[in-house]
Amino acid sequence: MTLLIRHITSYRFESPPNYGLQQLRKTPKSGRGQTVVSWSTEVVGGRKELSFEDHHHNTVDLVSFDGSANEIVITSFGEVAVDQTDGVVGPSFGPSPLWLYLRESPATKFGRGSRSLVQEVEDGPNLERLHGLSRVVREAIEYQPGVSLADWTAEDAISHGRGVCQDHTQVFLSCARMMGFSARYVSGYLMLNDRVDQEAMHAWAEAHVDGLGWVGFDISNGISPDARYVRVATGLDYKDAAPVTGMHVGGNSETLSVEIQVAQQ
Repeated sequence: MTLLIRHITSYRFESPPNYGLQQLRKTPKSGRGQTVVSWSTEVVGGRKELSFEDHHHNTVDLVSFDGSANEIVITSFGEVAVDQTDGVVGPSFGPSPLWLYLRESPATKFGRGSRSLVQEVEDGPNLERLHGLSRVVREAIEYQPGVSLADWTAEDAISHGRGVCQDHTQVFLSCARMMGFSARYVSGYLMLNDRVDQEAMHAWAEAHVDGLGWVGFDISNGISPDARYVRVATGLDYKDAAPVTGMHVGGNSETLSVEIQVAQQ
């Protein structure tokens, strides 16, 4: 099926910032299971300087603004055709080697909590162990919107016993890497069954399984991604795949708002 997506990020300032730079990772790519039919990014109050591909094979748009506006609005929109692949993305490609995704990052650093969860995973074939890990993480961390902080680590989420999809994903990554699997964070869009309007992108994990390649695991929903999911960016943790990162100099009373719409054509 084909999904229609619109993603608006708005910044409002009491006084215009002197200068700012933002990196956007909101552009999906064609690959196994998805084909980008069209995609555009428009900037009001700033300008798109250039686009490049980072070492995780993500498309990155660099946006600047220079003090000429109190409001910056970045709108990305397009159509993506998605097929059912049962979460199997396939062989690894791109500039980053598989061993990179065995590394712990500050947000996925191994600790007492992740070691405890790994001990609960039953032995079996690799794919079954990873599905088992997904269940263990989901049972250990209650999904509760708004409870976690943006800079929580995997260990923070485990100790609090609650979190959101970002926390579920980073805990899964920590444990999967401890179990010897290359694993990466994925941010993207998910068509929900009960509504079109959303306030944030979704997050899930991919682990590399011999014979299959990368396989997706949506820990929060307890499934592997299906035809409602659009992959956008990957990395070692949330920071590598965040939709917007950057800085600005000057500008008072910043207000950020995000509007996302995902619907079937």
